[in-house]
Amino acid sequence: MKGKYKRLVVNRIVITVVLILLQIVWFVFMLEKLARYSSWITTAFTALSIAIVLYIIGKDDNSAYKIGWIVLIMTLPLFGGLLYLFLGDKKPSRNMRRKLNAQHDVFKDTLIQEGELQDRLGKIHGRAAGTFQYVRRVSDFPAYENTDVTYYPSGEEMFVDMLEELRQAKHFIFLEYFIVAEGKMWETILEILKQKAEEGLDVRMIYDDMGCLTLLPAGYYAGLEKYGIKCMAFNHVIPFFSLVMNNRDHRKILDIDGHTAFTGGINLADEYINEKVRFGYWKDTGVRLKGDGVWNFTEMFLEMWNAFRKEDTDISCFKPHVHHPEPFEGKGFVQPYTDSPLDNETIAENVYLDILHQAKKYVYIFTPYLIVDDVMRNALCTAAKRGVDVRIVTPAIPDKPTIFRLTRSNYPPLLRAGIRIFEYTPGFIHAKSYICDDEFGVVGSVNMDFRSLYLHFECATLLYRTSGLEELKKDSLETIAASREITLKDCKQGIIGGLFDSVLRVFAPLC
Repeated sequence: MKGKYKRLVVNRIVITVVLILLQIVWFVFMLEKLARYSSWITTAFTALSIAIVLYIIGKDDNSAYKIGWIVLIMTLPLFGGLLYLFLGDKKPSRNMRRKLNAQHDVFKDTLIQEGELQDRLGKIHGRAAGTFQYVRRVSDFPAYENTDVTYYPSGEEMFVDMLEELRQAKHFIFLEYFIVAEGKMWETILEILKQKAEEGLDVRMIYDDMGCLTLLPAGYYAGLEKYGIKCMAFNHVIPFFSLVMNNRDHRKILDIDGHTAFTGGINLADEYINEKVRFGYWKDTGVRLKGDGVWNFTEMFLEMWNAFRKEDTDISCFKPHVHHPEPFEGKGFVQPYTDSPLDNETIAENVYLDILHQAKKYVYIFTPYLIVDDVMRNALCTAAKRGVDVRIVTPAIPDKPTIFRLTRSNYPPLLRAGIRIFEYTPGFIHAKSYICDDEFGVVGSVNMDFRSLYLHFECATLLYRTSGLEELKKDSLETIAASREITLKDCKQGIIGGLFDSVLRVFAPLC
């Protein structure tokens, strides 16, 4: 069976690549043919490119993204404007926007912020209250108390508790992941899901079709349905109609009975639990929430599910206390939230920025990719210049060599500002986390790159004075100690290398 799957996956990739190349060749051929036919057409295409550049300048968009397109269009004045018309709109399709926005409007009334909680947080830390209020206002997801947080410094540690909680599930299991791959991790989970579905539990799964393109055969969701597992592949890859699959579901959510949820950077594949070695030791992180705050994850899953597969009219039956009448315990405040390309609001980036702006002592950051815009770069540098101990850990062994070079090309201005950068020498760090001043933390699926911050559907949990933060800090320091500190001498590329890095930075937002 595995051999059959591999052949199907290879065929799927070949078909996808061939169709995309055919589209590009056809597009270029037709433009050149038209241009040769008449000088007026050449003039018209050039005028279109100029008009598109002026349009881009006036757009309320990320400056790095605008610069990349302007350079590309001026380099290819004949084709650049048309390329932008086909590929420049990074927003989800109208159909996707309509469905998701409509579903959010239906379910958002279930997201109720307790007024007294905001007041209590304001009395403890007014600036923190402002951060939580911002996330609530732009995403509708409220903050909660009474939620216990467990931090995991590795995928293998989290996997043990994931299995234990899955086996204890009594009512429903929701999974939403960017990557699912056959192997020990997924097959162990799948056996439990089959058993639970057979017992009558409501088991549902969403996986990203592009994320699993090379890992699962087309139509894999239909096979799961035969086991009683309701399954949906998000944003199907249709090569003939979609040159670029920009908007991917990069979230990682495991929700059990509405009162227990796991999230972080950990997907369902063997490298995430180091059963499979790809780039040395795979360093990842995650958190488990138990309590009231899990409702945000339940709602965001059901919102995505019902936007494309109408099933629930009343979702109150999935709330935490329906299947757990006893009160929950937990110190501090949590706020799980989602960021999407639908709202024209870079929530994830703004949370990161807000933490940097209010940091007093330190900020430690884990990220596999460091591809930042001017706003994020300035915030990082300004924090360091005012005396905050800013440390960033990136991989020493890359998963994508070009992206690794692009990440390294962003080091020099940060190092000159006093930021300390470390590369994780045991292998690849896939974790996405912030910790600040022993008080703030963020653990989620959000990388510090353009795709995560602007194009993907992401999720994360904002933590303030919760359990788990002490373990996050300890893990940060231990990871830094196991890493190699980078200096400006390590970043010298020469004139040609420097020019190549500049080109990479210009076009990175377009990829």
